[in-house]
Amino acid sequence: MVVNGEEMNFDERVTIEELLKKLDLNLDKVVVETNLEIVTKEKYNEFVLNEADKVEIISFVGGG
Repeated sequence: MVVNGEEMNFDERVTIEELLKKLDLNLDKVVVETNLEIVTKEKYNEFVLNEADKVEIISFVGGG
């Protein structure tokens, strides 16, 4: 699959939640788009990604 423009391979299928954990990202501070569709946070633990998927992860960073 392609994540933020970078090819990634996994031995088994992963959910969005598992992907975010593997990338060490905070689930509450990101928005995930899969194949041009935004996935709601409630579906992160059940949405299984496929090797042909294109995933974009946008992180929110606080500052001031």
